[in-house]
Amino acid sequence: MNSFATAAEMAAAIRRKTISATELVTHTFERIERINPDLNAIVGTMRESAMARAAEADQALASGHDLGPLHGVPITIKESFAYRGTPNTWGLPNLAQAMSPRTAVAIERLESAGAIVVGKTNVPVMLADWQTYNPLYGTTNNPWDLSRTPGGSSGGGAAAVAAGMGAVSMGSDLSGSIRIPAHFCGIYGHKPSLNLVSMDGFQPGPWEGPPGPPMDIAAVGPMTREAGDLALTPSAIGGPSGDGARGHAVARAGC
Repeated sequence: MNSFATAAEMAAAIRRKTISATELVTHTFERIERINPDLNAIVGTMRESAMARAAEADQALASGHDLGPLHGVPITIKESFAYRGTPNTWGLPNLAQAMSPRTAVAIERLESAGAIVVGKTNVPVMLADWQTYNPLYGTTNNPWDLSRTPGGSSGGGAAAVAAGMGAVSMGSDLSGSIRIPAHFCGIYGHKPSLNLVSMDGFQPGPWEGPPGPPMDIAAVGPMTREAGDLALTPSAIGGPSGDGARGHAVARAGC
C-alpha cells in the first residue's frame, strides 16, 4: 500500500482484502519510525491499542461487518485532544503525567467509524502560535523543507499527513490553526461551522468536558491529502453530545 494513498483508497483496499488493517497499521508505524525523527510531527504513539483495534477491524470484516467510512484507516490526532491513557498537555510540561481517563467525543466518533489512532501530533504552547514548538516536545519541521515551519497550531498533524504518516489528522481551528498548517504543508483542511462537532474532551489536562474561553469558539476538524477525504469525517463526528443531544440534532446528508 502506498503511504500517500487517500483515506478512501485505504478503506476500499481493506474492504477488498487487498491489504488487512493490521498490515496497513504496521506499515504506518514503520514509516513513522523512519520519517518522524526528522520531522518531530508525532509526539506520542499508540502502537499497542492501534494494533489491537486493527485486529478487531480485520475480524469485523471477516464477519461481514463494515465499521464505517474509515474502516481500518490509520489517523493521527492533535495532542490537545483527550485520549484515554495519554496526556493532553497543550505543550505544558507540568501536565506531562496527567493521563486522561477517556477520549474526546469527536475522536470516539472517528473510532466508531473505523479509524485507528496511531499517534498524537505536536502543538505550540496552549495552541497559541502559527508555528509548532513547545518546551516539552520541541519543534516540528515542515516535510517539504526541514528548515521551515509547518505552521500552527495544528502543525504536527499537517506535517504528519503531508509526510504519509496516516491518511487523516484531526486538528482544531480558532484563528487559522487548521487552515494555516494545511496551506504551509500543501494539504487540505476543514474548519467546520461552530458547534457542528462536539468539543467535549478538548482542553489541557485530563478529560473534563468542553473547553472554556476562548476555545469554546474554536472548531475541530480534519486535515487530509485529498479534498474528497474531507467528506468522510463530517457525518461521523458531527452532532451534539451529552445534554445538548436532547436539544437539537444535525441533519445528515450523504456526501
